[in-house]
Amino acid sequence: MGLDALPGAGETISPSGHTGRRGRLRGRRVLRVPVVTQAVGLLVADRQAMADTIVSAPTPLQPIDLADDARVAEVLDLAVRVGEVVLASGTGVIDTSAQVRFIAATYGLARCDIDVTYDAIRIWADRGPRLPPASTMRVVHYRSLDFTRLAAVDRLTRRIRTQVVAPHDARAALDAITTAPHPYHRWTATFGWSLLAAAIGALLGGGWLVAAVSFGTTLLIDRVNRVLNGYGLPFFFQHVAGGAVAATPAIILSTFAEPLGITADPTLIVAAGITVLLSGLQLVGAVQDAITGAPITASARLLEVMMMTGGIVAGIVFALRFGQVLGATVPSIEMSVGRDITDLPVKLVAGAVAAFAFALACYAERRALAAAAMGGAAGIICFLLVQQAGFGPIISSAVAATVVGLAGGLMARRSLTPPLVVAVAGITPLLPGLKVYRGLYAVLTDELLLGINQLLAAFGVGCALAAGVTLGEWFDRTQLRPRILRRFGSLRRPIVRGRRRASAAG
Repeated sequence: MGLDALPGAGETISPSGHTGRRGRLRGRRVLRVPVVTQAVGLLVADRQAMADTIVSAPTPLQPIDLADDARVAEVLDLAVRVGEVVLASGTGVIDTSAQVRFIAATYGLARCDIDVTYDAIRIWADRGPRLPPASTMRVVHYRSLDFTRLAAVDRLTRRIRTQVVAPHDARAALDAITTAPHPYHRWTATFGWSLLAAAIGALLGGGWLVAAVSFGTTLLIDRVNRVLNGYGLPFFFQHVAGGAVAATPAIILSTFAEPLGITADPTLIVAAGITVLLSGLQLVGAVQDAITGAPITASARLLEVMMMTGGIVAGIVFALRFGQVLGATVPSIEMSVGRDITDLPVKLVAGAVAAFAFALACYAERRALAAAAMGGAAGIICFLLVQQAGFGPIISSAVAATVVGLAGGLMARRSLTPPLVVAVAGITPLLPGLKVYRGLYAVLTDELLLGINQLLAAFGVGCALAAGVTLGEWFDRTQLRPRILRRFGSLRRPIVRGRRRASAAG
């Protein structure tokens, strides 16, 4: 999920300053079609592709005086504030550290030690043997899936890398990004969460009634949690309230379904609510940290995910027990219910709508909404086809998430949207909400072995989704590098087009 910059199309450079005979011959065979080039330029808003990995520490575009404590402190503060935004959005520790290092190196602080933990970023800059090291720290007080802010910081990073941007100008731009209002009204985000629940209900095989009730239930969950958040209630108890609200309509529908002749499955309403509540948790970042060598932060993130999931479980259990005390009918489960290849067009559309709705609820940019929808559709079709081939849900989820991670990297390459947007939105339709409810119901009915089996299966699916995203991005960064990186390995010298044109004109 790294965010880097490459020079413009057609501008190539190697560390030695030449391409060699083989490179020149290969370059001569490149066929450039003006119409296609212009169309791609319009599609990506004339913003060039990003590299799939953080390149080597660049020669600084605007080296600062290392003896100037104020300038050094300004650059360090800029670097850690950029890291704060990407870390708060769920980016892994390794990519956050590389991003902070990249910003510092651009301004001449190439020898830095960076420590990123669950809620803090620390950086120490070595200024040579005659100057004391400079350091700063920033605590991340919030977690926010604001994809518009993440994309804006992405663009700012690339602008810092490809243009001569003074540190104070970059700080002013970052201030404008972090203080800007959301691009959509809060009710639009509520509509996105509700649409996500309706799409999950349809994806699991529910009819229009299940989708409508899921929509209304999630709308109520969002508004209740918003009120509770205004009073400063910890997020754990907000998830408890969300779980209770998610189960209540299903209990009511299950109680009155037979007298009213309704054939809808109330279980899917609870599963849709669980999926919506799970979708905001940072499972991808947690597993990515565990895989890429940041076990401490991974443990903290996994603990947070487990605590919030425990809150959801507690809320659902409370609602189900309370319903039983009142004599209501608790929604039963059918183990045969789940995702299968039947009604493939409907499920494909539902997966795309679910990913679209999640991106909308997280304030993604308009161009990112289409990218998220394509990622969701790709994930669903891969999951269903692999499962139809005879593999279990864990392997099917891993393969589908790998495809989603690959798609996210390709979108980033064309600057459509940061990879995290497509990755998190694309795996949302595959979250194991139904397995969580099956496990809970089995535990409540004294079927402990079946309940533990389902809950462990849900945990396995969640880890497979996160690991698959990480693997897909790894393929992007290694096997599918842009031609310029395949040819030269890495870029050492920045290219500033504005200065080059000016010197040519002079």
